[in-house]
Amino acid sequence: MFDSTFLGRGLTARLLASSILATAIAVPAAMAGTVTGEVADSSGTRSLRGAEVTLVELNQSAEVGQDGSYRFVNVPAGTYTLRVRYPGAEEQTRVITLVDNAATVESFALAPRGAQGDTAVMDTVLVIGQQANLLNALARQRASDTVDTVLSRDAIGQFPDQNVAEALRRAPGLNVLNDQGEGRFVSVRGLDPNLNSASINGNRVLATGGDERAVALDVIPSELIESIEIKKSLTPDMDADTIGGSIEINTTSAFDRKKDLFSMSFEGSYNDLNGKTSPKGSIDFIKLIGDRVGLSGGFSYYDRQFSTDNIEMDGWQDDGYAEDLEYRDYDVRRERYGFTLGADFRATENTNLYVRGLYSKFDDTELRRRLVFGFDEPTSIDGNSASFDSADGRIQVRRDLKDRREIQTIRTVSAGGETVSGPWTVNYDIAYSEADQTEDGSLDPMRFQARFQTPGALGVTVDYSDMDKPAFNIDFGEAAFNDPSNYGFTLLERTTRERAKDKETSVKFDVAREFALSNGTLEVKSGAKLRQRDKTLAFQYDIYDDYDGDFTLADVAGSPSYGLADLGVVPALDRARAFIAVNGLGAFELNELDTAFASTVEGYEADEQILAGYLMGKYQSGPLRVIGGVRVEKTELNANGNRAELVEEGAIVDGLPLDEDTLFVTPVSISKDYTDVLPSLNIRYDVSDKIVARFGAFQSIVRPSFGKMAPRFIIEENDDNERTGEFGNPDLDPYRATNFDATLEYYFSPEAVIQGGVFYKKIDDFIVDAEFLSGEFNGIAYDEATIPINGDTAEVRGFEFSYAQAFTMLPAPFDGLVTNLNYTYTDAEGDVLTEDGSRSIPLPTSAEHTYNIVLGYEKGPISLRLSGAGRSSYLDELGSDPEADRYVKPHFQVDASAKYRINQNFQLFAEMVNINDATYTAYQKRPEGDRLLQYEEYGWTAKFGFKANF
Repeated sequence: MFDSTFLGRGLTARLLASSILATAIAVPAAMAGTVTGEVADSSGTRSLRGAEVTLVELNQSAEVGQDGSYRFVNVPAGTYTLRVRYPGAEEQTRVITLVDNAATVESFALAPRGAQGDTAVMDTVLVIGQQANLLNALARQRASDTVDTVLSRDAIGQFPDQNVAEALRRAPGLNVLNDQGEGRFVSVRGLDPNLNSASINGNRVLATGGDERAVALDVIPSELIESIEIKKSLTPDMDADTIGGSIEINTTSAFDRKKDLFSMSFEGSYNDLNGKTSPKGSIDFIKLIGDRVGLSGGFSYYDRQFSTDNIEMDGWQDDGYAEDLEYRDYDVRRERYGFTLGADFRATENTNLYVRGLYSKFDDTELRRRLVFGFDEPTSIDGNSASFDSADGRIQVRRDLKDRREIQTIRTVSAGGETVSGPWTVNYDIAYSEADQTEDGSLDPMRFQARFQTPGALGVTVDYSDMDKPAFNIDFGEAAFNDPSNYGFTLLERTTRERAKDKETSVKFDVAREFALSNGTLEVKSGAKLRQRDKTLAFQYDIYDDYDGDFTLADVAGSPSYGLADLGVVPALDRARAFIAVNGLGAFELNELDTAFASTVEGYEADEQILAGYLMGKYQSGPLRVIGGVRVEKTELNANGNRAELVEEGAIVDGLPLDEDTLFVTPVSISKDYTDVLPSLNIRYDVSDKIVARFGAFQSIVRPSFGKMAPRFIIEENDDNERTGEFGNPDLDPYRATNFDATLEYYFSPEAVIQGGVFYKKIDDFIVDAEFLSGEFNGIAYDEATIPINGDTAEVRGFEFSYAQAFTMLPAPFDGLVTNLNYTYTDAEGDVLTEDGSRSIPLPTSAEHTYNIVLGYEKGPISLRLSGAGRSSYLDELGSDPEADRYVKPHFQVDASAKYRINQNFQLFAEMVNINDATYTAYQKRPEGDRLLQYEEYGWTAKFGFKANF
């Protein structure tokens, strides 16, 4: 890998020209014909994507595409056996005769093995239910050119899980990072979610948050998705910005099916902690208009209300007590709705066109009531507890309210098509993606505070014997502790406006030419892609630190709904909102300096242009398939931010002391560009009809997150002229990785696979946040600073194992059993720079062990599934030293579902999520024992409803 300065804006034209030249000088094929057709299930309901069609005598195979079609070109005249295979279906063969320049059309309808004309069995096994999901995944995985995992829905729109992130939890090597108990971000093979890429219908889905590239996949309802593919090795025609994996989300195409579809579902979900029932509903449709036009789409709505109980601690001291103890009572409402709409058009026999769009909105309202203790020195400490007396040191107690509403939206639209002319295939696409996050008027926090600092005012003992759930006891002063009039207003922080917007426009063009060789086929493919991305983040924070009049907790007092401790009085949401509505914000005193500082420091603008071109060849000869080539990506970045310095009164500036605290703001702009040449090689070899071996090697990059790279320089200086800073680093280099994968897949029966594989990644310039003392950065002196830097080299190595099978060979009633097991081991380590030198760390979010267990049963009208998803502990955040590192404890969650089909059109279902009440715990590893940082529990959720399809 190198930085190629001679490649500029003309690189795409040069690569494309070289491809056309290669095809032009190739030896023309002899007079030959074509064989095309379609493959569907025997009920005529659905195309069987991933089915393998083989010309036996030529030992050439083709994969059935999304619309059910396959194609062979440059087939010499002669008589051949055409064979079709699909997991779980009876193999079919047909003898065909082809003459020179002729076109032969051969279509197939596959029945399940042993179905013997039973239409109900055909419908169930091949296209509906758990077995249908498994068989489709097996077919598409086996047909893939790369190391690939597929999750898909069945012919009536059933997807295994409730949102995209939750569905990905079932795939080998994937660890889902939760937010409030729901899957949100996805880590592939233990790598940071920022090191993955995500696309919808082949085009980037963007990050809703202001700083990161990682995509919050819980924003997208699973009801809108046809399939998800996790590609763990890349080919040159794919975007190269991934190290963990490329997550490709596909919405439904009208040509997925051979018949119209209309399905609808409705459910209610009951949360154990808050006792509320939440509604959810969805519809899906496919409408075929003649043979040439199809419409498809769907709509989903979910208004989920649930609660979370949380404890957090910080400021742990060596003698075994924490300075800060928080009890947090959350009530959350998450309203998701979205829709997809697509049109497919067969313009001619050789040209298919499409337009597809997706809109998804995630309206997240988080209400939090909090009791916070701030302690000085304890009066006494033993192994499991610490006592605090206001006579010996101040005890500060805060009771506050968070009222935050955050709205995230994702929009994508793409239009393009494919034109086939003999051995030539041309693909073209133009797309626009947009993601944004907004807040208007969120309060975080409205805070009330009391300080107990006289003898006899307050005594508190904290019991640490249960590390996950430390308890407190009021030894004396309970009346004053619970008196809301003792708690005066001290702070109101209002997010008056937040606008985080991420937009990308892309245009791509690919051309491929297939050649018939004496011992196989060769496809030469080349293409170009332009991506223009613009990202902005802007805030208006208003910070009020006093009130003109009397305002205490008694004015807005209420009770919590908290299960881990008795919090006493806390602010009530309705009363707080009413107080502001009646009195307005004008009665609060605005801290203009803090407001200006908070509103300035985080904002930035960035535009990023990526111009890419590639050249690749695909050679196939009998059981061997080789794909190799090179991709070149040129990146140009321009960004604007601010250098914000908050200097206290008395500090010396330009030789004079300041009369008051002063904010100095200086605009900063940066530009940079770099070019990467990224080769790749993928080899697939069919050792036998049942064994497939794969090898992949590729180089890839991941660009730094915008928040770490934006020129934001935040300095706070006190009256002793000590300067503390947080910096963005415009000089960050991208992560650059060399990746290797090798897998072996054993399809020991038509409905089963055992597979194992190893992987290795060497990552140069990985990025970490480092803490520095007494230095200078970009001309700015500091006494203490946090700066994102490029680390040295990190290595990721591991292995994966998975087993999936539908036990159709067993005698009834056991022939309805289905299972899916997988396990991944990941060893991911790197070196980071510290004040004391360097130290080796596990890469953040890297769980050493991840595993999934799914046991299902499907027979007649009954479908049952029990699943468990687990992972080991991982490093969450890097501290200033090993004792300050934040780790997350192991997690294992059990879910179950049951479905009963009343008749062909109606089905009842019930689900239990988090049956075992799995919790979240973050902690520090310290010599005296683990120390709690955060504990959270969610309870279980029960779902029940019906689904109808016509």
